[in-house]
Formats: sequence, structure tokens, C-alpha cells
Amino acid sequence: MTSFELKTVAWPASYGDEARPRKGFFTDTSVCIGCKACEVACKEWNDVPEDGLTFTGHSYDNTGELGADTWRHVAFVEQARPAASVEDGGLRWLMASDVCKHCTHAACLEVCPTGALFRTEFGTVVVQEDVCNGCGYCIPACPFGVLDQREEDGRAWKCTLCYDRLKDDKLPACAQACPTESIQYGDLDDLRVRAQERLTEVQAAGEPGAQLYLADPDDGVGGGGAFFLLLDDPEVYGLPPDPVDGTRHLGGTWRAAGVAAAALLAGVVAAGFGGRA
Repeated sequence: MTSFELKTVAWPASYGDEARPRKGFFTDTSVCIGCKACEVACKEWNDVPEDGLTFTGHSYDNTGELGADTWRHVAFVEQARPAASVEDGGLRWLMASDVCKHCTHAACLEVCPTGALFRTEFGTVVVQEDVCNGCGYCIPACPFGVLDQREEDGRAWKCTLCYDRLKDDKLPACAQACPTESIQYGDLDDLRVRAQERLTEVQAAGEPGAQLYLADPDDGVGGGGAFFLLLDDPEVYGLPPDPVDGTRHLGGTWRAAGVAAAALLAGVVAAGFGGRA
């Protein structure tokens, strides 16, 4: 069995009786008010360094994107409305609290050579900072651009889904701080049912473009442990429309390469003996 296959079956099989129901986030952006309470709570609980303190003049979105020092990022998207009323001035704000997706097929985990990235008993993906050697392989592997390295030591950092709090049966800090329950935490299967019901409500309320993002287990990353209800297409929020785990078929690729190499070697050997004859 290849190392790729070993990592793929590491959860829940390797945890046995210690495996817990898979946990995750459902973020309903339709009720996000952009307060950034989630960003602040994440930084305070996880001791994440300050950033985004410089006003850019471009947007209220001062942090800009996810990174080593921003594990929760509230995006502000100012959008023109084609059939706008006089009251809203022709514009609306789309706000969304973004986070690591804790993918079912996590490319970052697959390419990590030291085991610094691992899948927990809750099915989440965590970086062990004391094991990370700063190689940076995980950064280009992530289709969402979530992982980043800190300049001081080169190690990779990202959301842990508050792994330490989960072990104590506590809510992740961001979900606990969210005043509108835009960020919902729980068993992933339950969240998907809840999200589908909420999508139906939002569409019926006059948002036909509303859609679920990363809620489908058959998508390119096997669905996310963190998924979203969006009011518009993913690109509007700076998210890739069709994310793919580039390592998903790596095991089969290596096997095919091995077969091809063996066939080539056999051909070379045969040619050598044939020349001697």
C-alpha cells in the first residue's frame, strides 16, 4: 500500500473506537453582518498575531485574505444590483466569514513529508507547529490558498477548528462569538441537512442565485468539513468555482508509473541480451 493510500484511510479507521462523528462548520453568509467577532475570537483564543491594522482605503475588509496570521477572514464584497431600489442606492454588501475547508480529500495533508499535518479523531485537519519543518509543500497544494508561512520561522499555520476546544466538548471560538449564528458548528451530516433546508428558505425569499458551496461529497475535494451558503457564485467571494485535490489520484499515478518503469527496464534488459546473441 502506498503512503498516499495509508493517509487516505487514516480516519476514521485508524482511530477505532476513539473516532468521533465528523465535525465541521456551516457558514450561512446570508446572515453575516461583517462584525468580525469571529476574527477577533479566533485570534484571542489561538494566540494568532495581529494583522490588518493598516487601513488600505479599498474596503472595510482590512485583513484581505486568509493567511498564517488570519485563520478567519470576513470578506466584504460591494455588489451592484441591476434592478435596485432607490433605498439601497443600487448596491448591496455580500459578507462571508471564510476559513480552512478541512477537506475530505486534503491535498495539504497528502504532500506533507513530516506528518505535521494530520487528521484528528473529529475528521478535521490540523498542523502540528512543533513538527512542521517549513518546507512549504502544503501551500501550493491547497486549492483555496488557505495555508501560509510566517516570516519569522517559515512554518505553516491555519485554522485548527479549535481542536483543543473540541476535545473538551466546547464550541470553536469563532462559532461561539458569532452574534447572528452565521457560523454554525456541529456534526457534519446534521449540518448538511440543515444547510439544504436553509437554502430552500433563502431561495424562496427572493435569492434565486443562492447556492451551497462544498456541501457535495462528490465534488473535487470530497466536500468540505467547512462549507457555505452563498448568495452568488463562488468567484464573487474570491473562491474557486471547481476546486480539485490534485493529489487525489496520486496513488494510481505512481502505480502506473511503476508499471511503465518496470516494462521499460524489461525492454532494456531484453534488448541487451538480444544484442549479445
